[in-house]
Amino acid sequence: MGVLYLLFLLLSLGCMVLLDHRFRLFFFANARRAAVVLAIGLLFFTGWDLAGIGSDIFYRGETPFMLGLTLAPHLPVEEIFFLAFLCYLTMVVFGLVQLLAERTAERAAERTGERAAKRTQTTEQASEHPGRRPAERTQP
Repeated sequence: MGVLYLLFLLLSLGCMVLLDHRFRLFFFANARRAAVVLAIGLLFFTGWDLAGIGSDIFYRGETPFMLGLTLAPHLPVEEIFFLAFLCYLTMVVFGLVQLLAERTAERAAERTGERAAKRTQTTEQASEHPGRRPAERTQP
């Protein structure tokens, strides 16, 4: 039972990988850039944790769901996997938001293009029948 927390973290990371693979959001969009960003985030938050531990702000909680292995005082092994998951999740969510924004912009551009095409048709019809009123122009 001491490995449950780590297993759930790994399962969650696996789900993020599947989502990333499906929509090419982070690692599957640009692996080199993703590795650098993930490494920087992991180093930053590990440093943040170590600073908090050194300042007596963060403490390791005891639970039967953890392995009990520590990398430093009050820094369990699972914390590194949690930080990796946190950084990966953030980048996948960022990729999803970016993807949705791009799709929304494409749809808006398509709608704008359709409206412009309709206006062009109406203008062309009006020039074919200059003496008619707008309602009469649409009728043959």
